[in-house]
Amino acid sequence: MKYWRKPLDIDRVKIPKGELHILWERCKGCGYCVEFCPKDVLELSLEFNSKGYHPPIVKNGTTCVHCQLCEVLCPEFAIYCVLKNEKEQAHES
Repeated sequence: MKYWRKPLDIDRVKIPKGELHILWERCKGCGYCVEFCPKDVLELSLEFNSKGYHPPIVKNGTTCVHCQLCEVLCPEFAIYCVLKNEKEQAHES
């Protein structure tokens, strides 16, 4: 994460990492999650679900900071974010 100033507790701050899960068949393709994601993690897919909508796909999952804004904005509850544990984060770094 890029700060506009250096925080005093920079050595103690850990940026959380999230893992997005999309319920493909529940999505109605509104695009709220794509539009309002602060880290630009999602994009609308070119494929259709069984209802004829374009659900989102994760295009850059490593930048997810587990803000859960996509969960809050989704009117169909078709997306959720799970916090990755510290061991998985250390293994990826």
